[in-house]
Amino acid sequence: MSASKIIATGAYIPTIDVPNELFTVRSFFGTDQKAIEQPTETIIQKFSMITGIKRRRYVPEGMTASDMGALAAQQAIANAGIDRESIDMIIVAHNYGDMKYNGAPRDMVPSLASRIKHKLAIGNTKCIPYDIIFGCPGWLQGVIHADQAIKVGVADTCLIVGCETLSRVLDLTDRDSMIFSDGAGACIMKRDTSGKNGIIGTAVRSDSSDELQYIYSAGSNTGDVTDPRFIKMKGRKVYEYALKHVPQAMKECLDSSGEKIEDLKMILIHQANEKMDEAIVKRFFELYGIDRLPTNIMPMNISTMGNSSVATIPTLLHQVSNGQIDPFQLSEGDLVMFASVGAGMNLNAVAYRW
Repeated sequence: MSASKIIATGAYIPTIDVPNELFTVRSFFGTDQKAIEQPTETIIQKFSMITGIKRRRYVPEGMTASDMGALAAQQAIANAGIDRESIDMIIVAHNYGDMKYNGAPRDMVPSLASRIKHKLAIGNTKCIPYDIIFGCPGWLQGVIHADQAIKVGVADTCLIVGCETLSRVLDLTDRDSMIFSDGAGACIMKRDTSGKNGIIGTAVRSDSSDELQYIYSAGSNTGDVTDPRFIKMKGRKVYEYALKHVPQAMKECLDSSGEKIEDLKMILIHQANEKMDEAIVKRFFELYGIDRLPTNIMPMNISTMGNSSVATIPTLLHQVSNGQIDPFQLSEGDLVMFASVGAGMNLNAVAYRW
């Protein structure tokens, strides 16, 4: 059985920089449709302390998720130095399709993967494009799909893209609207016959009973029935779910790889909430009887980029692998873990030898 490895990455970071200070002109409401009785400056200050978010990136009107995805893919292809016609599979993770402006219809047909194949001008009819709707863990799930396809011999080279324009599905009266952002990341995965690098362990979990509505779509907090459907979440429920199940999945993943936690160089986790991510990683190490986290184990970019859902891990990986987040560096042979959690509720983890 062949192994698979990431040979190149790419990213598109939107150009519109949105600092927290721009939200001071808003009025925030609760889901009970009542105004939150706190000064807006206090709400924003508390938000920043909890999430770690100080800024985020939005795309300009008219630019879509597949537009960003194609740009990230172009960079990954160029960095890999491959012929784009050699790509066997294009897997694109998103959740809301193409939307050209705030509140626009969610356009998902044809698939974003087909659109990106078109924008890349790939004529190979054996190159199969398809989408994954899996919540925030979608890009990582695409990586798992590509790994499986390569290992069983149905693909040699795969392009995996995560792209999202969450700025188009925000209820501006909801405090949680400050969390979300836009972005796109991509990687090229290729068959590796050396057996030294690549994916060495995985874990996936889905809970769709009461957990189904932890992240959902609903109207505005002001109760305007003419408004489009926005992204909503039950923050406390999401936090509790993630803290309970993600560390366990990470342990299952690492144990399946046969590697030791002492050899783990870095954890690239979905950039959802700084405090939540720190709590997840701390509990993961506690499962091995380790109370003190190693230094420089968890690179973060959420403070300047916000939560771009499926794009958070691939953009973070691109920045880390290019030395853009000090002091984090990746070297051949490093043991790395990826982990994500999101709507569904779904979560996954991947152990990877760089």
